[in-house]
Parts: sequence; C-alpha cells; structure tokens
Amino acid sequence: MTQARPPARPARRRVPAFYPVPVRGRRDGWTRGKQAAFLGLLAETGTVLAACERVGMSRKSAYKLRQMPGAESFAAAWDAALGLPVRKVTVGDLAFLAYEGLIRPRMHGGRYVGWTQTPDNSALLRLNSRLERMVVGRYPGTLG
Repeated sequence: MTQARPPARPARRRVPAFYPVPVRGRRDGWTRGKQAAFLGLLAETGTVLAACERVGMSRKSAYKLRQMPGAESFAAAWDAALGLPVRKVTVGDLAFLAYEGLIRPRMHGGRYVGWTQTPDNSALLRLNSRLERMVVGRYPGTLG
C-alpha cells in the first residue's frame, strides 16, 4: 500500500539584504523604499513588469537602475528574488556601508509586507579598525 504524498508547497523566494543604489533624491524616482518594494514584489510576482507596475515605475527605468554604477548589490538581490543563485557582492565604500546600511525586504507567507534598514555593523568596525591603525601609526604607543 502506497501513501499519497501531500502536494509540495511552492518554494518561497527569499530576498537578501542589499545596499540601495545611490541615486539622486527625487520624489518620483527610485527611492530606497521603492527599490526595496520592487525587490519584494519581484520575489512575490516573479515578473519585472508586474513589480514595476505596483511600485509605479517603468520596466525600462528598472533595468537602467540595475545597470548604474554602484548597483551590484541591487542586481544580486534582483537575481535572488527571481530564484537565481545568490552571489556575494562586496562594496568598497565603507563609509556608505556603515552609515547607509543594509535594506532588507520583509516577506511573510511569500508576500511582500515591507522593508527595514539597518546599519552595517561590520563595515563600521572595519572603519574603526582603520582609524585605530592610522592613530597608532602617527602616535606610536598611544593605544597599545
């Protein structure tokens, strides 16, 4: 006697935390909130066009944003939202990482519900370490 298996639940896509694309502040442009909402809705809907329509932006502007300098983290989160393998991205500007921080789209039950922004503590610690090495280099014996 074989037992019937329950139907498999669809895989829920996860959107990793990302660094927002640095853009000029415009009310009708790609704000941090719109970038996070786009990625969350992209994971929910699975289509770029539907996600763009729900955030009120064009598909063309989304692809243009993805190609901008500094959009590596956003592009990696975009790929992960579509179910592609997550790739690691390193951003060289520690001050940006420490003060702007990571944006994490929040999903609940496979649906986008909002986003949170947190400072990147590891970047802040690396900045502190650099500062400490600079001070010790100029004034030997001050910190150690």
